[in-house]
Amino acid sequence: MVAPRAWDLLSLALSVVAADLAGQRDRSPDGWTREFELEVAVTDPSFWNCQATAITEALAFLTTDRWQLRFHDGGMLPAPPRDPAFPEDDCVVLLSGGLDSLVGAVDLVAAGRRPLAVSQIVRGDAEKQVDFASSIGGGLTHLQLNHNAHIPGNEESSQRARSLIFLTFGVLAATALRRYHDGDVVPLYVCENGFIAINPPLTGARLGSLSTRTAHPEFLAKLQGVLDAADLRVDVKNPYQLKTKGEMLAGCADQAFLRAQAASSTSCGRFQRFNYRQCGRCVPCQVRRAAFVAWGVPDTTSYVYEPIGQDDAEHAGFDDVRSVAIAIAQVEADGFDGWIGASLSSRVVGNPGPLKTLVKRGLDELKALHRIYGVT
Repeated sequence: MVAPRAWDLLSLALSVVAADLAGQRDRSPDGWTREFELEVAVTDPSFWNCQATAITEALAFLTTDRWQLRFHDGGMLPAPPRDPAFPEDDCVVLLSGGLDSLVGAVDLVAAGRRPLAVSQIVRGDAEKQVDFASSIGGGLTHLQLNHNAHIPGNEESSQRARSLIFLTFGVLAATALRRYHDGDVVPLYVCENGFIAINPPLTGARLGSLSTRTAHPEFLAKLQGVLDAADLRVDVKNPYQLKTKGEMLAGCADQAFLRAQAASSTSCGRFQRFNYRQCGRCVPCQVRRAAFVAWGVPDTTSYVYEPIGQDDAEHAGFDDVRSVAIAIAQVEADGFDGWIGASLSSRVVGNPGPLKTLVKRGLDELKALHRIYGVT
């Protein structure tokens, strides 16, 4: 039994995900920015129409597209169950099958929390989500969901809006907990290292949503504003906003467990394209490999490309290693402030100082990795 406005948020998120899949970026005038006009059926259209501007601002930040939203009657609201069951878990954690979410769930249990783990089923990760949930803390309550959105024709591969549906699944689960129905606020943990959450533009060619913004503090703050306006008592938190991935691994509360499980997690941004193996060269893979170096634990992950700097015809155009190398070189030539520029300035985020320091430490981890492979 979940809050009605949480169901409305799900209707919105499903509509956005379907539009994101259908809108081909290469057909837009600039090859990236699209324009969407969505009509969404909800149970409370007057409220959501008042929030349309706030929501479009959040979506624009997430996807760098132009959105227009209109809400009308006709939204789905399931009949309440005859004998509703309210889980006794005291918080929700998103469990993707990735390394960061694994660390986050482990740390929550070690801190005495009882998290409900929510997963978005992704081909290649579903089994490891189950394995992680069943092994952390003797077993977590685990909810796996899938939006199952399909559109006619080719699907857009960038899918910058997919994080909205994952977060919405977390909000739905949070409003079903007994704690929520007792009138309390339920924490929703989105566990992502600060460097990837910020995902700073490594070069001038990777500005805007060319770098993903799934857990960016500005997007999470904008989403929180919508939840607060909807009186949905869910507090979205990223406890690792100011930690690098290496610092997350080194600080994990259960080092023995993490050593045993870390290599089986997924970080790769091209996992499905490489037949469910991690490529070893995309930015998330480089951040992962750099984190193992900083952690001081051998990385036994099986990568498609072990030497990150090796050139070959099959991988021509794979420029993520080059982008990281350019960023490192630019920092050495112009200084960190010259490289980062104003990309962290935001009235929503506030003081950029701690985030700048975090990004610098994350870049230092990548620099150490590149030195090992003779790239930098």
